[in-house]
Amino acid sequence: MSNEARHAVVEALVELARSPDHRDRADAGRGLAGFAEMPEAREPLLRLVLDGGDTFVTRVTAEALLRRQDPSGLAVVASALAAVGPDRPDHLDWIHTAVLDVFTVFSGERDAAVRVCEELARGSDEQVRRGAGLLIDALAGIEPILRPARGG
Repeated sequence: MSNEARHAVVEALVELARSPDHRDRADAGRGLAGFAEMPEAREPLLRLVLDGGDTFVTRVTAEALLRRQDPSGLAVVASALAAVGPDRPDHLDWIHTAVLDVFTVFSGERDAAVRVCEELARGSDEQVRRGAGLLIDALAGIEPILRPARGG
């Protein structure tokens, strides 16, 4: 896909993210997660993870970002974790549910996510650094179902 087409898709998804209908915002979150590496997608994704209208939007957007299993997706989720205050316990619960759903099966995926978060925790963005620490704590509390086979 050309850069021009990618920007057009992100622009359309950002517009969809402004919808009053939570289903539209959830669809926008899922779609925008695929473009999380693009600077113009970051703020709309953060707003969707912290959606004030429906925690379903929070849940599906956070999960889509985490399923990327890369610095772009993990940074947005980390930033959201740092931004969630005590007045939003439901958001915190749904973000943690997404973390569990994505990283409970394979230990290698969980361990790789921890390594990415450790890198994010050394970055220049204070909010991402704080959130990466929270995300590391959440990941450390997961006991994955499947581990690599032991040799010999």
